[in-house]
Amino acid sequence: MERFEQADALKRLPEQFFAKLVRKVGRAVEAGHDVINLGQGSPDQPTPPHIVKELQEAASNPKYHKYPPFHGFSFLKEAVSQFYDREYGVRLDPEKEVAVLFGGKTGLVEISQCYLNPGDVALVPDPGYPDYWSGIAMAGGRMYMMPLLKENGFLPDYGQIDPESADRAKLMFLNYPNNPTGALAHAAFFEETVRFAKRHHVLVVHDFAYSAIGFDGQKPRSFLQTPGAKDVGVEIYTMSKTYNMAGWRIAFAVGHEEVIRSVNLIQDHFYCSLFGGIQQAAAKALLGPQDCVRELVGMYERRRNLFIRHLREIGWKVEAPQGSFFCWFPVPEGYDSETFSDLLIEKAHVAVAPGVGFGRQGDRYVRVGLLTPEERLQEAAYRIGRLGIF
Repeated sequence: MERFEQADALKRLPEQFFAKLVRKVGRAVEAGHDVINLGQGSPDQPTPPHIVKELQEAASNPKYHKYPPFHGFSFLKEAVSQFYDREYGVRLDPEKEVAVLFGGKTGLVEISQCYLNPGDVALVPDPGYPDYWSGIAMAGGRMYMMPLLKENGFLPDYGQIDPESADRAKLMFLNYPNNPTGALAHAAFFEETVRFAKRHHVLVVHDFAYSAIGFDGQKPRSFLQTPGAKDVGVEIYTMSKTYNMAGWRIAFAVGHEEVIRSVNLIQDHFYCSLFGGIQQAAAKALLGPQDCVRELVGMYERRRNLFIRHLREIGWKVEAPQGSFFCWFPVPEGYDSETFSDLLIEKAHVAVAPGVGFGRQGDRYVRVGLLTPEERLQEAAYRIGRLGIF
């Protein structure tokens, strides 16, 4: 068989760290163990029935059996505009400030292809979502890591960024509610972000994947609510978490008009938008009843409260996340994130994600998902407690 050398862009891609976790879970299951998998990031609830019904009806519409418009149907972009106005008081031009995406992950990778040349610098949170790294690597860019530390509320400290690197940076990725730390960003931080971006001419990309999931009565802020935000950045909103539509692969980028034009341009060369029935169902989700969203957030908050309570009872000193459906827990003395994760899966048959998979600053933590029923979370806490390490 002939061998064909891969392009340099593929060789630069980072290792898929979490593929190792999947293999470890698979081996434990094959060995006959009942594994409680808290390392995953996929919602465990079904898409609300009224959204599914909308797709079922839309699928029979012959209009959607043809190629959709390259930049998506206008009715969906108008729905996005109405949604942002209703939820955040942000006005968007549906044709100029909204781009339809094949899932948020795609947009996060594409944006680096749009704005980074080989050697260009991107500011990246550490810890942070690894697909930021993937897009930067494909473009041949370089990462400047911004530590997210507990003492700073897991927000980057712009004063600690080397001024020369700040001036060289072309992109900055942010993500609040945050994966993996569960932190929220406040208005003052976003205002500081706009000032920093203008001073250093940096394009801000705010990953708003967990937009709906704030606890203790806190509603997560959109970056675009900040005065001047549309002048310096875009926000990427996915339907995956708010409406349990992870498998539907639909999201959108909103904000800076020229950036939206660039995203549409690169997508013109990859896709011809996505199935119109899914776009119609997405519009229904955005503009239809929102009871399902409130119920979902309430469910995650109940899970959070129960899990935190039981972990504290076994002696693990953990703090409750402010948002997202992830918890960010410190590992006990004598372990790093991988050795502790290995211990949990081997001895307690509980899978968690090692924090080092999100960056060097994560090596003293593990990420734990609230994506399983309360009784399984309680059982996980019980199993961990039986190890007697706290």
